[in-house]
Formats: sequence, structure tokens, C-alpha cells
Amino acid sequence: MTLKLHDTLTREKRAFVPADPDRVTMYVCGPTVYNHAHIGNFRPVVVFDVLFRMLRHIYGEDAVVYARNVTDVDDKINKKAFEEGVPISVITERYLAAYHADADGLLALRPTLEPRATEHIGAIVEMIGKLVENGKAYAAEGHVLFDTQSFPDYGQLSGRPLDEMIAGARVEVAPYKRHPADFVLWKPSKENEPEWDSPWGAGRPGWHIECSAMIDKALGKTIDIHGGGIDLAFPHHENEVAQSRCAHDLPVLANYWLHNGFLDMSGEKMSKSLGNVILPNELLKTTPGEVIRWALLSAHYRQPLDWTPELLEQSKKALDRLYGALRRAKDVPMDQAMEAPEEVVAALEDDLNTPQAISCFFEVSSAIERAVTAGDTVAIAANKARLIEAGALLGFLQADPDSWFEGDASDDLKAQVEDLLKRRVEARAAKDWTAADAIRAELDALGVVVMDGPAGATWRMKD
Repeated sequence: MTLKLHDTLTREKRAFVPADPDRVTMYVCGPTVYNHAHIGNFRPVVVFDVLFRMLRHIYGEDAVVYARNVTDVDDKINKKAFEEGVPISVITERYLAAYHADADGLLALRPTLEPRATEHIGAIVEMIGKLVENGKAYAAEGHVLFDTQSFPDYGQLSGRPLDEMIAGARVEVAPYKRHPADFVLWKPSKENEPEWDSPWGAGRPGWHIECSAMIDKALGKTIDIHGGGIDLAFPHHENEVAQSRCAHDLPVLANYWLHNGFLDMSGEKMSKSLGNVILPNELLKTTPGEVIRWALLSAHYRQPLDWTPELLEQSKKALDRLYGALRRAKDVPMDQAMEAPEEVVAALEDDLNTPQAISCFFEVSSAIERAVTAGDTVAIAANKARLIEAGALLGFLQADPDSWFEGDASDDLKAQVEDLLKRRVEARAAKDWTAADAIRAELDALGVVVMDGPAGATWRMKD
């Protein structure tokens, strides 16, 4: 099969053909680092991490260049810095470190490049200058604005009439605009805000222009894939298309546009403004990152995902089942020649169909269980390798199975539990059910959950 991706611009699933298979380029809009990101912000992190893994699987690790930007100058950053009486860099470094910790906790690979807005001011000023020179932007009252009426294709990505887009978005109204949809490329800084020199006066860049400038410098004028949340399609990505194409006089910015759906709570989009947010840095204290990752990938990336406690419970049970199979196969070395099952690869090649891909995991884990019961070490080795390789494509099942179940249990506790399990097996073999039940009660008091299976009993610490 060939990798196929749903392109927002063309509204169809298309075979992915990179401009240069030796340098496949992908850009994803990253965080504005002024506070902790919520779990909805991490859906694109995990989704595009899977795409990053797939591209590396197909083209080779060194052939894929993945850039995810950092917005490190912004009104909210400026406000927080002013409130704390510190430079904006103190705020941005603090919350970028927190973002990295959360992303690492969700087992996301670091992108190849992580360009920052403040490191590209020169490139931003240069691009704005090009737009002014070719009549696509204009200066007004210390601002520079993009003239949306000068770009006939404006609105093509969103696929909606301009009036409808403006009505549904937060578009700043200002008397110096020629048209309500015109957007800021450069603006004067307020008192005590950071500023940089430009031909239009000291100030700082608007939000949209930073991504266009960083794409140009980090990846090139035209890239293979541009991704982000569906909420960015308009106005952010629409504006990126307009300013990049006009600055470089090119027909496209990205050959494929991918957008993930919202993460909802009780049918409402998760949003700081609505106050219905869940923070990964809090959730990770009680829930394994792999469970959260499974939950985020349990629905197709383009569909909405309803976030519930039940979703996390189901995700934990699914991973327990898979790690349980690997634990029962731990004494058999995996067959290094085996690759991920074709069904898993085919599901991911079909527009990253993660629900279909992970459903295939259970067929392989069942094959491991049958092989363990039969004592077939060849089948155990082959299917163990297939399951671990499949997991690697989605960022799962790379932990030690014992550690997964035993968590932070001490060596003394582990030895005590193993001794109790051995005595329980002996009691059950002797049909001394009273003793077996007493041992199980003792294990329960230690916070241990016993899981009986065809190949014997395994255990884990209680959640």
C-alpha cells in the first residue's frame, strides 16, 4: 500500500508523494508558551508524532525533517511577564520546559527542529518587506497589514465565504484596516513590552507571519506537510497560505494540509476560556503517559474525541491486556527478523487510521497467549516481535512489562508478592481453597491485583 493522507485543501484523501523522498518536510504549529498546555493541546502533538514515526518508517529516520515552532512573544506572554516583573524569556523558558516534560510523558518524539519566533525577527521583517514591496501589504498607523483583497485565493483552504469566516472568528476591528479581514503583520509594542527595530518603527510581529518566516528558513518555501488543530485552519493557516504564497510568488505553501479534530468534554470543545481543561502535568501524576496517549489515539484523528474518565479506564485495560501477553512471553527472546503486522501498517497508511491499527494489536496478543499455552517458543518469539514492532509505530509497548504492572514497588515488596503467588499456586494445587483465598486477601491488602491466565498468574499494583 501507499501512504494516503486526507488533504484539507483538496477535501480528499490523496496518495502521499514527497517532493524529495530524501528530505521529507513537515511543519506543525506548536505552543504559545505562557502557561501549562491542556490535554486538548496535546492531541496534535500525539497525532503528528504518529505521522512522524510513519514517515521515518517509510523513508528512513534521517530523511524526515519535522519542525514544530514555539511562539515565544505574544500578548499573553507579555501580560504574564509584566505581572511577575520578569523578562518574557523567564516565562517562555519555564513553560516550554513544562511543555517538553508533558510531551515526553506522552512518549512523543522530539521534533527535528524547534524554531522560535524571537530567533527569527530578521526573517520576519524581511518577509514583511517583500509583501509591502509587491503591493500585498500596507503600513497604517504604525502597523503593517496584509491586504486580503489583493490575494484572490484567500479563503480557499477554509472553503467558506469570507463573510462567514470573519463572522465565526475573532477578527480584530480597527479603523486603519482597508478590509475587516486584513490581518496584522507588524505592530507597535506597548509600554514595557519587548520590541525590535523595523522599517515601520519599533514593534513586534503579528502571530501569523512568524510561522511563514520560520517555515521558509527551517524547511523551505514549499513543504510537503503542514499540520495542526482544525481550529487553526482559519484564520491562522489561511493567513499563512496568503502571506507565504504572495511573498514568494508560488502556487502552494504546503502540498498536504492535515488537521486534527477537537477534543471535547461533555460535547464542548476543551478551552481555557471555558474553564473545562485538564492539564497533562497533573494527569501524569496519577495516570501513565502511555494510557493518556492510547486515549488520544483511540479515535481517528480527524474526528472529535470525547474525553471521559471511562476513556482512560478503557485505555488502561487495553494496555494491561497487551502488556500481560508480553509479560507472559518475557522469557522468550523476540525474533529480530519480524516486522510489524501488515494489517497495522496498512491501517496507518490509510490516513493514520489508529483505531483500526490498535485493534490489530489484540489479534497478535491473542496469538502470543495461545503460543504460551502451547509452549510454542517459535510462535511466541515471532508474535512478540510483531507486537512490539507494531507498538513502536504508534509509540506503545516499549516499556518493560514487569515495570508496567509493578510500578514503583520496592524489591522487597516484589519478592514478598512472588513468594505469596508461589504459595498460592501450591495451595490451589493441593485444593486448599481456604489457604489460597487467605493468600489472595493478603495480596489485596498489599495493594496487589492478581490476574489469573492460562499460563499462570501475573500481578500489578492497584491504580
